[in-house]
Amino acid sequence: MSDEALDGLDDEFELVSIDVADTVKKVVTVSIERPDARNALNSQVRTELKRAVAAAEADDDVRVLVLTGGEGSGAFVAGADITEFKDRDLVEQREASERPRIYETVDDASIPVIARINGHALGGGCELAQACDIRIAAEGAKLGQPEINLGLIPGGGGTQRLARLVGEGQAMRLILSGELIDASEAKDIGLVDEVYAEENLDEGVYDLAGSIAQKSPVALELAKDAIKAGSRMGLEEGLDYESELFVQLFATADKDEGIQAFLDGRDPEFTGK
Repeated sequence: MSDEALDGLDDEFELVSIDVADTVKKVVTVSIERPDARNALNSQVRTELKRAVAAAEADDDVRVLVLTGGEGSGAFVAGADITEFKDRDLVEQREASERPRIYETVDDASIPVIARINGHALGGGCELAQACDIRIAAEGAKLGQPEINLGLIPGGGGTQRLARLVGEGQAMRLILSGELIDASEAKDIGLVDEVYAEENLDEGVYDLAGSIAQKSPVALELAKDAIKAGSRMGLEEGLDYESELFVQLFATADKDEGIQAFLDGRDPEFTGK
């Protein structure tokens, strides 16, 4: 797949846009464009997002995906579309909750995914950010899991990923109270990795994305795999898994190029092979 193919896919979407920027090579931005509903996740948004993430992941020219909310809505994702819940019964919701959902699609992507949290990330939006590999927020953003206020609990991974990110106590506080916190506090507890003033958000996001995109795509994929696996298994298992992935990289051309470039005192030119 090529950047042209991604641009063509963009034409097929109504609620999601794809930006293949020339300024930051090998980085693609996928934006949710539903400002009238503050980018709430309805079934159409979820479907389009899954297709966009899969297309970016399959494109050899893409090494980093930035996921964000469209401008003008004041939100990254304000949550799930509650109007879709109103008349659903248990059977219908069980069907709608079948995996892989957008959360698993993002979490399992082979390329790094950065959440550009340009506004409120609540409920399903907070869960979507948690599924990303790195979370960078604007100062004015609010984050939280307010599902308890509707007589519900987080259903997109929030009870699991949030506790792994911030610890059980902080996850209990946020989920049981439905409290919203600002980006600064989110950074303090580990829910957000970096916070920038709104005017500096893009610089922070795309400087990091561009730096990551220069690395070997094979090494990026295995590094992401090792880190995520390590949080879901015991230490000894994790060490064994890391060692196996490390050894596998010795069969790649990118390893040879990286070592030779270091010895030559030049920047490496990774090909993903």
